[in-house]
Amino acid sequence: MKIAVLYGGVSGERDVSLASGKGVIKALKANNHDVIAIDFNPNNLSEIIELNVDLVFIALHGKHGEDGKIQSLLEMLEIPYVGSGVLASALAMDKSKAKQIFGLNGIPIAKSHVYNLKNKSDLQITEASIKANFKVPFVIKPNSEGSTLGLTIVNDYTQIKEALITAQLSDDYAIVEQFIDGIELTVPVKGEIGQEIALPIIEIIPKNDLYDYESKYTEGGSEHIIPARISEELTKKIQNYAVTAHQSLGCKTYSRADFILTKDNIPYILEVNTLPGMTSTSLFPDAANKIGLTYEEMIEEFVNLSIN
Repeated sequence: MKIAVLYGGVSGERDVSLASGKGVIKALKANNHDVIAIDFNPNNLSEIIELNVDLVFIALHGKHGEDGKIQSLLEMLEIPYVGSGVLASALAMDKSKAKQIFGLNGIPIAKSHVYNLKNKSDLQITEASIKANFKVPFVIKPNSEGSTLGLTIVNDYTQIKEALITAQLSDDYAIVEQFIDGIELTVPVKGEIGQEIALPIIEIIPKNDLYDYESKYTEGGSEHIIPARISEELTKKIQNYAVTAHQSLGCKTYSRADFILTKDNIPYILEVNTLPGMTSTSLFPDAANKIGLTYEEMIEEFVNLSIN
């Protein structure tokens, strides 16, 4: 098939997207597809509007790629693409809205609240509200951002203002979330609509104190243990939560759900990634490899699921 790969983009996750895109392009070529590589920029939409391809593989991360905007454009142009649709992408990107949906579907969520940061003069009021409603430690992060960009773990109330300003650099809204201490877990999900399956759960051991941008995308920045060192009963429960999260948002083809497992064995969901990383250090390919899928076979399955 003739397949266009959109990668790069203009979000804070551009470097990761470039790496994901290169991996996808290489795999598609190995699978004998005719590939057009496009370093996407929303200021040059003519590249997309003039596309004449069978399929678009979106390897973008963050804003203008993972939030439903490019999906909307492709749908208006009637060009099929790999991954979740407009609504599911937008919902997953909006952490607050996604958490509401997860909670309604019985998935454990941490206490949180969203604050409007558009008016800088209101930061003092926001700071006072956070102090009144949250006990340290808690997390302040942009409501619509990925890869822990703009995230601060607040251990002292004096950090609130600076944390809000940091989050404000990425988004007009910040989500404040009670800090959950525990084991980092992630669960890839793939399959046809209504028949999705969860892949082996990955336990993540970051080299840094926090599973941050460096830990996620630097070679050796974290250790991936597959399958996670938890009981079979707990494994099934978390896998079911991941599939439920995928389906409740309306995701398609593939996604990856992130959890924190407390010492009391409560798995709190953090978010669902509708376009998880596809770099050499990424989690989804690791889990796929564990069930016998090579990177190239995994990419081909995504293509076939999308076409079907």
